[in-house]
Amino acid sequence: MYTVRTIMTWGKPVQKRGINIDSLALIFGFIIFAQLLSYVIPQGTFDRVPYPDNPNRSMVVAGTYELVAPEEAVTLPAWHFLEGVTKGLADAQDIIFLIFIVGGVIEILRKTGAIDAALHRSVAHLGHSPWILILGCFAMFSLGSFTIGMGEEYVPLIPIIVTMTLAMRMDAVVAMGMVWVPYGIGWGCAGINPFGVLIAQNIAGVPLTSGWEARLVMMLVFLVLGFHHVYRYAMKVQKDPSTSLVADIDYSNGFEAPHDISMTKARIAIIVLFFAGLAFFVWGASNNGWFIVELNSIFFAIGLIAAVVARMGPAEVSRTFLEGCAKMTAPALIVGFARAIAIVLEDGQIIDSIVMSIASALEGFPADVAAVGMLFVQSITNFFIPSGTGQAFVTMPIMSPLATLTGVPQQTAVLAFQMGDGFTNMIVPTSALVMGALALGRVPYTAWFRFVGPLMIKILVLAAIFIVLSIHFGEAVGLVS
Repeated sequence: MYTVRTIMTWGKPVQKRGINIDSLALIFGFIIFAQLLSYVIPQGTFDRVPYPDNPNRSMVVAGTYELVAPEEAVTLPAWHFLEGVTKGLADAQDIIFLIFIVGGVIEILRKTGAIDAALHRSVAHLGHSPWILILGCFAMFSLGSFTIGMGEEYVPLIPIIVTMTLAMRMDAVVAMGMVWVPYGIGWGCAGINPFGVLIAQNIAGVPLTSGWEARLVMMLVFLVLGFHHVYRYAMKVQKDPSTSLVADIDYSNGFEAPHDISMTKARIAIIVLFFAGLAFFVWGASNNGWFIVELNSIFFAIGLIAAVVARMGPAEVSRTFLEGCAKMTAPALIVGFARAIAIVLEDGQIIDSIVMSIASALEGFPADVAAVGMLFVQSITNFFIPSGTGQAFVTMPIMSPLATLTGVPQQTAVLAFQMGDGFTNMIVPTSALVMGALALGRVPYTAWFRFVGPLMIKILVLAAIFIVLSIHFGEAVGLVS
């Protein structure tokens, strides 16, 4: 909708004119577009076999792509996109319930006053040094993605970080950049991420975790680039709030500072409990393969123990938990709607056709060109298959033989996969995780795209340079094929 709004930005009236597209409306448009594609793109499939180390998953068999026989072709009914929404909500239930549960527990923690007390104590120390806050977030979130593929775990921190940036006279876009830029970079240069790079290396037949040292160096270079982009924007907004990309968004509710921010012994204990619980999950995820179910259980335990420490009654705990869940309705629904895009493409039997047509265009090119082409193929594919694990099982059985035909080392093919998947995770509107976080931080996708789009171009150019260098100097730096 075209709007003209006069708003107050840190005490200064700002008139902002522009187009603001709601995230849910944008995603719903993509769902309809996915169905329209099913009527014009030839339907086709690959043969699939169980993955050797995980019979519950399947992988495509390279060279087996066939057009669907006329008698097996499907024509999605006109209303199928509506069914896709329901299927998407069901398929994304793990993340949806994670958002509800974590939201409820975070509300309990905020009710105790512990989070806000710690938050404002931190702001008191960092309020004049935003670069320290940004740098610290970059280090923490990138390493989480680089090592164990963290992402969902960052969502609960969004309201806290938005509150910090607002208190430091920055905006919610800066908060999103502090989380999702290092998240994407960590995934794109991951060293031992079990949900992405290890799967791709196994399919490509290269030693697992090989080359992590080289990718760590690459990650540091990308982090410098990302830090410069976020910090420069943050300083511009701090100097002139009217330049904020979300100057027309009302942040007066939900991110306000409480009156009581004293740090009591009980609140210190709750803060220690919170971080101990997160550390316990990181340990479990690294050593025992814990994931969303265990994370939900740990958050439940944190909430219950915190309520006891704060001496909250059962009725107050229940009411507060439900209030927190209610605040998460919009992010949770956006997650399900985003998943519906891939559901409609799968039901229309065109995902394999899309991947096959893009990958086939790379055959016959020199190694350098083919490798860079793989990077952009994976980046485009990530729009349709935002799941790193899912994308690895679909594209790597195709990209690995294609690398052999074009003279591209297998390790480079893996690098192209993870960079194409990871970096674009921070911008593709089909990423339920990022879209849900944007809704939680009240940042329209259009504003986020304007912020991160220029950075994405610079990152992909730098990624292409690293891809080419890996072909010629890969073995020298430990990228063993």
